Amino acid sequence: MKEPKRILLSVEYDGTGYAGWQRQENGLAVQQVLEETLSRACGEAITVTGSSRTDAGVHALAQQVHFDTRCSIPAEKFPFVLNTMLPPDIRAQAGREVPMAFHARFLACGKTYTYRILNRRHGSALWRNMSWHIPVPLDTDAMKASLPALLGTHDFAAFQAAGGTAKTTVRTLERAELQKEGDRITLVIAGNAFLYNMVRIIAGTLAEIGLGRLRPEAFAEALESGNRLSLGMTAPPQGLELTEVRYPPEAFTDPASLRWHSES
Repeated sequence: MKEPKRILLSVEYDGTGYAGWQRQENGLAVQQVLEETLSRACGEAITVTGSSRTDAGVHALAQQVHFDTRCSIPAEKFPFVLNTMLPPDIRAQAGREVPMAFHARFLACGKTYTYRILNRRHGSALWRNMSWHIPVPLDTDAMKASLPALLGTHDFAAFQAAGGTAKTTVRTLERAELQKEGDRITLVIAGNAFLYNMVRIIAGTLAEIGLGRLRPEAFAEALESGNRLSLGMTAPPQGLELTEVRYPPEAFTDPASLRWHSES
């Protein structure tokens, strides 16, 4: 019998029709579809581990997934095989073999998320599942002015939704940018790790700042107080995309030498 090998896949998906990434009893999840497809392709039961457990309706441009298999399909050929079998809203984009000690979630050292807002009077038939429609004009200058407070290492306890299980709420953000192009507003957030619903809470608070309901100092005040009630709503899921997952170079050469991260 062949020795098992560990494969890392980069997976893109439209989360609209799924109950999130993680397999569950009460809805169809992306993980379930991918596992069932891989099991058919490999001729053996396959379990996958994802880098992020995205919620229902949230999308991914580059979810990173690892799995073990004894099948003979070359790592780089998995996207070609899987994309003939997967539904059109899930696509494998790249495959590579990694050491058996590699872990897609616990060795991630950084992630980038994108949140999109459509800011115009009427909604969009084409963008309805990929953005949050806000029909009232937003003050993007005030929104941009609030973001520098998020940069650096802070205790983001106020930025976690109920149900979060992280062992620590300290996180480091190196990027928090707001871009406006016509009626489309795009928030890009990058950091070492994120709390449960953290990006959606940031996006919801930004919207309330843009509407004049909260002051631009809201983020700084919440970091100081740790009070979730001082921030805005949790933005809806359809505007959110997992854009990138980063790993240290050693993850692909000597992963056993790295410290695993329990944060999501």
